[in-house]
Amino acid sequence: MTVLGITGPTGAGKTTLLWEVEKLGGAVIDCDAVYHELLESDIPLQNMLEMEFGPLRDKNGAIDRKKLGNIVFGDPEKLVALNAIAWKGITQRVRDILEECGQQGRTLAAIDAIALVESPLKELCQLTVAVLAPQEVRVRRIMAREGISETYAWARVKAQRPDEYFIQNCDYTLVNDLPAAEEFSQKAREFLKEVLL
Repeated sequence: MTVLGITGPTGAGKTTLLWEVEKLGGAVIDCDAVYHELLESDIPLQNMLEMEFGPLRDKNGAIDRKKLGNIVFGDPEKLVALNAIAWKGITQRVRDILEECGQQGRTLAAIDAIALVESPLKELCQLTVAVLAPQEVRVRRIMAREGISETYAWARVKAQRPDEYFIQNCDYTLVNDLPAAEEFSQKAREFLKEVLL
């Protein structure tokens, strides 16, 4: 099975590339979704986060992700601490999912993770791809997608690594600088055909 690692900053267009992977019959592992699942179900992970960052639970007893985000975005040291706690659980769950995909006879899987290249997940990938887009475009997409303020969207964008980091640490770079979503879909399709031949 070919495991493709897909990374890049939030709002750049990774989802479009992932849709194209799915159209080829590939499995998509969204590490944000895995993390959110662990935040809801993994009690030891929840306890470690509160030991590190203080009370984080909402009125229903779940981890308040926006509260946690406000603590770590804009503070590189706290973001590093969050990643150190989260990656252990995420990596194990992704290994389990990949094993399930292999048992299902899948020949392609994509791991979607913003922090892919600095995490243990990179070792599971045969190829890594960075999807990039201009910061202003990313802020508009994040605001529209998540219903957050421009200030919060910019804080998230500024907390992430610069494009050069992704370019230097990935096998391929796919730039989403096209005006229409369908144009980028076509570019993503062509890219996958090229690298998976």
